[in-house]
Amino acid sequence: MSDRELTPADALKRFIAKRQNKNTDKTVRSYKNRLRQFVRWAHEHDEIETMSDLDGWLVDEYERFLDERGDAPATVQGKMVSLNELAKYCVRIGVAEEGLPNSVEIPKLSKDEQTKDDKLEADDATRVIEFYRQSTSEYGTVHHVLLEVLWHIGARTGCVRALDLGDWYPEERKLKFRHRPPTRLKDGSEHERNVVLPEPIADALNFYIERERAEKKDDNGRTPLFTTRFGRPAGSTIQTWAYQATQPCVAIACPHNRQRDKCEFTTKSHASKCPSGRSPHAIRTGSITWQLNRGLSYVKVAQRVASKPETIRRYYDKADLDDALDRRRPDTENLDILTDSDEEDDDSA
Repeated sequence: MSDRELTPADALKRFIAKRQNKNTDKTVRSYKNRLRQFVRWAHEHDEIETMSDLDGWLVDEYERFLDERGDAPATVQGKMVSLNELAKYCVRIGVAEEGLPNSVEIPKLSKDEQTKDDKLEADDATRVIEFYRQSTSEYGTVHHVLLEVLWHIGARTGCVRALDLGDWYPEERKLKFRHRPPTRLKDGSEHERNVVLPEPIADALNFYIERERAEKKDDNGRTPLFTTRFGRPAGSTIQTWAYQATQPCVAIACPHNRQRDKCEFTTKSHASKCPSGRSPHAIRTGSITWQLNRGLSYVKVAQRVASKPETIRRYYDKADLDDALDRRRPDTENLDILTDSDEEDDDSA
């Protein structure tokens, strides 16, 4: 094999190294996880020694393999999108055939396949947040404040992780989200924004800073807003906090007939296994739906949560039929053609 050829495994390493300078840690991990399956599959096929051996037939065989092993349609799509990006990169550096990216067909998904129904319901969020605000022992803890911020802003995990202590302006009740590598916002500086917090959330955040927050700096000498005893929390730590914060047994009896003090789901290592706990993405989805139900426009919600109106409409708005009716009700409950006629007659009088 010449120096200008790469095995799939070496191509992945080089591709990931390149992406680390351009994408968030979460995006890089996503590429790595999605492409590992391809590398393992290619390793088991003797006819694939280098990326230049790949052709349309083999790419189609890989997609058939994913379908036959039972991967969900959205999972297959994600893996093929990542393979397409790897193929483009390999063509660009001259180690794959020119037409390879065109051989990677991206499956199209139905609307139901594109979206996930998993979300934190507004009623469940209300119950848990109400408990935290009234609790003498849990008020202002990291679980409480994180849930308040995730719910009332609809922020991504990476945005929350990127916050520094100096990004909070208590007198204005303002949070600043800034792109400062190595902490990154998903779309870089395009997702920078300032967000105001209602007074109850601001009070809880101030309490956390004064009483609960560990005085730590991260590896780059910055002072994170949310901290662990080691410094800035990892994204996985924030996910665990979210799962723990949303477990219903925090506020009520366990709906799964378990005893909280004996339940392994309350521990960090098993928190994500609780059937009723919710991830940061589920909190974000519930928050966005709730904000829309409160009357905010798609544009305003998009600005607040760092997204695009069309993305919110397509992927995050999980309003049920009654929610949708309530949104239309102010404009439609008195919609009457005869009333319209009367008003026109009055105007012409």
